[in-house]
Amino acid sequence: MNAVVIHESLTGNTEKAALLIAERLVAAGVDAVVCSTAKVDFQALADADLVIVGSWTDGLFLFGQKPARSGRLAKLPFMTGKRCAVFCTYAIETGKTLEKLTEIMEGRGADVVGGYAIKRSALGEGAQEFVDRLLGVLAV
Repeated sequence: MNAVVIHESLTGNTEKAALLIAERLVAAGVDAVVCSTAKVDFQALADADLVIVGSWTDGLFLFGQKPARSGRLAKLPFMTGKRCAVFCTYAIETGKTLEKLTEIMEGRGADVVGGYAIKRSALGEGAQEFVDRLLGVLAV
């Protein structure tokens, strides 16, 4: 299986989470490539059986949360027929970030199989849990 992990990061937390996710996928026998939304690896995306898209949670502390730079995410290439999973990183609350990220990816034609919120103070544990759950869903 080939995977591409595409991330939108501001302070580096989401990029670190994306790298950890790819590392865990590779350890599980999945070929994985990481890239940012600003520099999408189009060949890796075309070759991918699984697309993972992550964003940091933007918004006010307790309300208005959304995927950061959602306009950039909405301009990702069409992914018709590709399985996709989404993740977000957050400090306090995620609100509807995962739901909105799912809608964006479905709007790009992806078949979203799940999502996971990773607290920025627990990136390693969150990445491992996300990959474990994701591989469990894909094995079914």
